[in-house]
Amino acid sequence: MTTSFAAAKAAAAIGGSNDAAKLQIHSFNGLKNTSTPAFSANSLLLSKKFNVFHSVSTSPIIRAVSTPVKQETTKETKRSKVEIIKEHSNYIRYPLNEELETDAPNINESATQLIKFHGSYQQYNRDERGTRSYSFMLRTKNPCGKVSNRLYLVMDDLADQFGIGTLRLTTRQTFQLHGVLKKDLKTVMSTIINNMGSTLGACGDLNRNVLAPAAPFVRKDYLFAQETAENIAALLTPQSGFYYDMWVDGERVLSAEPPEVVKARNDNSHGTNFPDSPEPIYGTQFLPRKFKIAVTVPTDNSVDLFTNDIGVVVVTDDDGEPKGFNIHVGGGMGRTHRLETTFPRLAEPLGYVPKENILYAVKAIVVTQREHGRRDDRKYSRMKYLLSSWGIEKFRAVVEQYYGKKFEATRELPEWEFKSYLGWHEQGDGALFCGLHVDSGRVKGIAKTTLREIVEKYNLNVRITPNQNIILCDIRRAWKRPITTALAQGGLLQPRYVDPLNLTAMACPAFPLCPLAITEAERGIPDVLKRVRAVFDKVGLKYTESVVIRITGCPNGCARPYMAELGFVGDGANSYQIWLGGNSNQTSLAKVFLDKVKLHDLEKVLEPLFYHWKRKRQSNESFGDFTIRMGFEKLKELVDKWEGIPVSSARYNLKLFSDRETYEAMDELARIQDKTAHQLAMEVIRNFVASQQNGKSE
Repeated sequence: MTTSFAAAKAAAAIGGSNDAAKLQIHSFNGLKNTSTPAFSANSLLLSKKFNVFHSVSTSPIIRAVSTPVKQETTKETKRSKVEIIKEHSNYIRYPLNEELETDAPNINESATQLIKFHGSYQQYNRDERGTRSYSFMLRTKNPCGKVSNRLYLVMDDLADQFGIGTLRLTTRQTFQLHGVLKKDLKTVMSTIINNMGSTLGACGDLNRNVLAPAAPFVRKDYLFAQETAENIAALLTPQSGFYYDMWVDGERVLSAEPPEVVKARNDNSHGTNFPDSPEPIYGTQFLPRKFKIAVTVPTDNSVDLFTNDIGVVVVTDDDGEPKGFNIHVGGGMGRTHRLETTFPRLAEPLGYVPKENILYAVKAIVVTQREHGRRDDRKYSRMKYLLSSWGIEKFRAVVEQYYGKKFEATRELPEWEFKSYLGWHEQGDGALFCGLHVDSGRVKGIAKTTLREIVEKYNLNVRITPNQNIILCDIRRAWKRPITTALAQGGLLQPRYVDPLNLTAMACPAFPLCPLAITEAERGIPDVLKRVRAVFDKVGLKYTESVVIRITGCPNGCARPYMAELGFVGDGANSYQIWLGGNSNQTSLAKVFLDKVKLHDLEKVLEPLFYHWKRKRQSNESFGDFTIRMGFEKLKELVDKWEGIPVSSARYNLKLFSDRETYEAMDELARIQDKTAHQLAMEVIRNFVASQQNGKSE
């Protein structure tokens, strides 16, 4: 008998009559918990094949938010294969524990699903043909992106000793360590655990890493946001010990939890928990799919708030004292090509809660998804589809039953900004921090060596940002000059020396190791950015102008391309779906513009778009806003009719040159470079003027 079976049996002794009317939601009902005053008179339906109980309430309150269906039949609820694997795993242990003991370089399908909960994915090198070279990617869990000095140095060592010699900074403020062999998994995992780190829950059907602004400001609102993120992460951390059993022989590395976290986790006054279960919140089945949460402060959208299942915003009084939180729900990026019923979605306002209630509110939302999120088809199992199906009013009403209170109206807040925190900043306690841009989050080569030396020499803690960058914290003023010099020598430049296009660009790893990749992303983005810059130059856009560009190798959206002003989503070999219409503040969802654009044809699309943006935009209008205002039909017409940048008349060009002979000679040279004579001449003049100015400045 499973724990959930026992919990359901206990609930049956308390619940109401089986003769009561049955009401169900049109979705998988999960593993219900004990009956409570809020969910009284429960009926329990036994699914004999899987030993799964479904609790069906006859409460008038629930009746108002449920959809009546016909009387109970013997038809069993359909479940995905992963749901059955989870049920029979003894809380994410079996058969992973046995598979890790074999001499094979890989693990079987069931174990591959389970190891995700431990923070790892099985991969193989897709550049190789013939036999597969298996390895594992490990992802750490670092709430707020916080990484201690000790853990950073350990991760750096592990990358060299057991990985591929690089560290990957992710869009969820964590490390990814690629290339770990199966035989080394336990050594690497135990080393991380024993050095103040964890990979537990970094992947799998549970709450992932909780985001918060990475900036180490010593300010009440930032500190409170980060503390809240850490408390939410602790609240939703698995409790059954499977992680420690697997990697450190059951020896838990314990840290004191805040009493409010323990109290909120154990509270079952509104039917949220599985009584007497090793997993009081998750049960045997955990969540239907991954679950993502971000916490931030007003104006600071460094966390891409609206892409999360839950977005939490600190609300303060006039003195800056935190008073409560606005909560947004239902965001998510993943979708499937050619399946319009899957889609990216922005989170929407749910309500406001006082600060002392935030853990209970978050728990109520998670339980609503646990109980009502779909478990039959994983393409539709994210909470955004539950919101889309129910609507916000029905969703709020159900969450309130688990929360035990009504949500207040959300508080009015100022507009959002994207904040990168690159460069040098005051922390507020006399120390400094320095944000460093890392292309696609890949720490490698001399930059990796340089970071290691600086972190070790100055005993610095670091933080990972949601934009794949890194922050060095707690720097004394006297260290600023030597650190700046060392960083520059290692190729880690201050933001004013980095191409503006690169500063906001992101890409997922994709090939060669991601099993889901359709085409290139991280390896392809350097060339794409150079080509975009060349188009900028060709149409006359300034170097300081930029657009937010994000590239993913598949539609799952790990680099959040659906929020970009210009998003590239892999849809075939060297082919991308192009998305337009996001904005720099990450508050607008892009839309698909073109499908199946071959990599070698990018200029045919980008040149007319940027040319007309340059000439037809309104004052300070961003590229994303321009594309929305113009409309996609008009933009497609401009792309279809594009025959190149209009050639200026000879009369106009002759004014630039002293005579026709000089013009014709310049025109001949320009054609070789696919430019007009006027463009080439202006380029020569600009370069000459710049060289003269540089000479004067020296």
